[in-house]
Amino acid sequence: MQTTLRPVPLTPEISLYLADDATGLFDASGGEFRSDEPPPFWAFVWAGGQALARYVLDHPRTVEGKRVLDLATGSGIAAIAAGRAGAAEVSATDLDPAAVAATRRNFAANDLTLRDELTARPDVLLAGDVFYSPTVAAEMSARLRAARREGTVVLVGDPGRGYFPERLFERVAEFDVPVPAVLEETESLVTGVWRMR
Repeated sequence: MQTTLRPVPLTPEISLYLADDATGLFDASGGEFRSDEPPPFWAFVWAGGQALARYVLDHPRTVEGKRVLDLATGSGIAAIAAGRAGAAEVSATDLDPAAVAATRRNFAANDLTLRDELTARPDVLLAGDVFYSPTVAAEMSARLRAARREGTVVLVGDPGRGYFPERLFERVAEFDVPVPAVLEETESLVTGVWRMR
């Protein structure tokens, strides 16, 4: 998918390689979903990731001097914000190898270094827009709860996706996030940043 380096609407201090605002998620596949190839989620900056990044930049003590893991990183925006806010180590994971490659490219574009893996368990785990289907929501909830039991601070950005388990979290911030209408059928989404209880 064709991308261009440009500033992110809610966090203009971060630039990412992104698809054009008129491009849809399935445009590269002729508008069809293909189960053998994941959609290029990494080519877009989703509302949850933007809100999480804004929160981290506005509250650098959340990550300053800490080991941070961005789970299901997508474009890497939350991880980049952690690096900018002074995290000691930042790593990012995603099921899609193309997302990890995109995150590396976005880190380099922001003059930051992404670690392959952390030297120890994360102090802070970030996850933006990860509750978009029942299966993924169940898997993410289990993984985030396991991290929280080990003492990791878990922060999630979510714009009210239907499978978000709100009972497990407390809201710490809320943002009106600009989004491409071609993706969300609106030009902005009110998006919460949530800390796992």
